[in-house]
Amino acid sequence: MAIFKGAGVAIVTPMYENGEVNYVKLEEILDFQINNSTDAIIICGTTGESSTLTHEEHLECIQYTVKHVNKRVPVIAGTGSNSTETAIYLSREAETAGADALLIVTPYYNKATQKGLLAHYRAIANSVSLPIIMYNVPSRTGCNILPETAVKLAKEVKNIVAIKEATGDISQVAKLMALADGCIDLYSGCDDQIVPVMSLGGSGVISVLSNISPQKTHDMVVKFLEGDVSESIRLQLEAIELIDALFCEVNPIPVKTAMNFMGMEVGPLRMPLTPMEDKNAEKLKNAMKKYKLI
Repeated sequence: MAIFKGAGVAIVTPMYENGEVNYVKLEEILDFQINNSTDAIIICGTTGESSTLTHEEHLECIQYTVKHVNKRVPVIAGTGSNSTETAIYLSREAETAGADALLIVTPYYNKATQKGLLAHYRAIANSVSLPIIMYNVPSRTGCNILPETAVKLAKEVKNIVAIKEATGDISQVAKLMALADGCIDLYSGCDDQIVPVMSLGGSGVISVLSNISPQKTHDMVVKFLEGDVSESIRLQLEAIELIDALFCEVNPIPVKTAMNFMGMEVGPLRMPLTPMEDKNAEKLKNAMKKYKLI
């Protein structure tokens, strides 16, 4: 059984102007998401600036989210690291906090061979009982989980149940699902490929777009699952210009900018991320106007 079906939001971490985590605002945006049909909350992922959170902040965000969401939707904690030992520590703490599942990115910077990936994911999975979503995003990590490796893990490790595919390579996704033969749940990690991934057997998306348009992103997936493929395609194509603007600079620079344009007041980014270039901010604002968000 899938951890969730639909659109899960890779939620931002709101901050005060001094850079501290704004938990009051986090409550607000969690409620905004749930009230607008988001199907799962993914906390402390890439969009949540997990790489610049201290371990204490990281775990506090997970704990706070689990408590406030209070089982209304699944909470999936991002607990990956380029250190297997650190990933195990964060994963165990997230399980203790009451998270429903884990999102584990491939090791970054030091990377890993396919043999190393097998060992890394097995070690983490064996340290917890929670279901695990592998996160494959080579553009950020320099490390690609090959389809054969992902399927081997899903077949041999009980609690490795899904993968977030953000390679952007539909051919690789197709090969993965052909080899998997139903043994792994698939989530799109690219907002511009939600419908293509669904057409290959996907269960939904882990989305940046959902931060600013949760209802339409949810509808895009649910319409497909219900058999209204034409409406799902319409929603996908309608969102393409906005999605392009949300990724014209490195995530989460544009999405935090967009949320601030909407009056959500999620605050600044942590360095080395910096404010959006004026020309790109204007591009984003124009796309949001066309999409009727501002």
